[in-house]
Amino acid sequence: MPKRILSGVVISSNSNKTITVSVTRRIKHKLYKKIIRQSKKYHAHDENNEFNVGDTVSIIESRPISKLKTWTVISNNGVKSWFKCNQSSL
Repeated sequence: MPKRILSGVVISSNSNKTITVSVTRRIKHKLYKKIIRQSKKYHAHDENNEFNVGDTVSIIESRPISKLKTWTVISNNGVKSWFKCNQSSL
């Protein structure tokens, strides 16, 4: 099964080697057919503490690192640049 990749905005970077990323999705309401936004927070592993609040980052699923962390930060530029660099490793 392929690993999921999500993009979001860093909302907290207070912890050591951990950031909190808010991922916003747009879905259609089942009954009213209106497009609404849903957001969810993910804790991601940031090995070098290089990302700050407000950065747009891409995260990828990984093995469980701690109780809450099962995601790892892959880039600050988004999904496309990571695929260009790491196509052979997939």
